[in-house]
Amino acid sequence: MKQAQVKEAAEALFNEQRSPFGAFSLGSETHHAVTIPDAVRRCRWIAVDINAQAFGLFFVSPSLERARLVPCFDSDYPGTSVATKFISGANGEDMVRHTRISTAPRWWVDDGIASSQQAFQDLAWSERTAPLAPGTNGIAFPVHADRGQCGLVIFLGPDIALPQEALYEIHARCFSLFAAVARIRPTDTGRMRSISKRELECLKLTANGNTSEEIARLLKLSVHTANQYLTQSTQKLNAVNRNQAVAKALRLGLIE
Repeated sequence: MKQAQVKEAAEALFNEQRSPFGAFSLGSETHHAVTIPDAVRRCRWIAVDINAQAFGLFFVSPSLERARLVPCFDSDYPGTSVATKFISGANGEDMVRHTRISTAPRWWVDDGIASSQQAFQDLAWSERTAPLAPGTNGIAFPVHADRGQCGLVIFLGPDIALPQEALYEIHARCFSLFAAVARIRPTDTGRMRSISKRELECLKLTANGNTSEEIARLLKLSVHTANQYLTQSTQKLNAVNRNQAVAKALRLGLIE
């Protein structure tokens, strides 16, 4: 089965109004009410169904020059797991290129915890890849949505159980989940105005608990200028205040 058959499986689920992750379906009037916490909970249901211990949903960055995975949430939400930090780093570049041109799932196993290897090897239309995070077994499902958005839904765990007959339904549920999340946060992934290095420095210092006066002193700026940088970055991130701007910048991997 190839990409067209995955789409057919997704369409069958949608047309039946049998929402793969609860109340949402493409034909439902309730999809506008989906929130990130709701999506996290529903992703957790998928993880339980395949015996995964952890999960994450990532958007592919719109930049063609800097290929990276932008985390939306993971199983540590509202925090960020160590595995997500690895996946959204340099380790994700090859997966980004793959996701942009294919929907074939990719899996990996760590040599020290190879219990999932046989299950993965038996899956048709899937490929092995280098581990996205050290010390993990996992499988990544490329997903696509409206407006050209694409990303990955990733599941991690030493004993993932995913029989061939369940592969396409799980992938279709990931498509549905990603489509719902893409509807509620399109601006984060493609329409964000460029943030300057100085604005990011001010955001990072704010994240570390520094006041405007302390930021001004550390960066050798006036307090007015420091506040101006913070105001500009808050506007560019479409945030209501500097605390929300910091949270968005952390989630998008702009600061650490």
